Amino acid sequence: MNAATNAVRPAFLALLLGTAAIAVPAQAETIEVTIDRLAYAPAAIEAKVGDEVEWINKDALVHTATVTGGAEVLVPAKKSGRLRLQEPGSFDYICRYHPNMKGHITVRP
Repeated sequence: MNAATNAVRPAFLALLLGTAAIAVPAQAETIEVTIDRLAYAPAAIEAKVGDEVEWINKDALVHTATVTGGAEVLVPAKKSGRLRLQEPGSFDYICRYHPNMKGHITVRP
């Protein structure tokens, strides 16, 4: 190898490593929402595509997290239910059995 090749190689390697660092997707998170006394807490959450929401039901009643015209997660009494967020947007949800329970998820790309 000549001196010119040796000088270009570190720059090329740095470019490749920099590109690889940008291409790595962000770590997905689990966002917990507690259901207690017929309420979601927190009632409004923010997340990103790929994150998962876990509803933890502390009540003795079965609940759901139901998006109108969309996903529904059944959350048995004293158990939990999960949903992976797959598209950006702003979504209101309720419990199908207790429609006074309301929540909101904002999903960023």
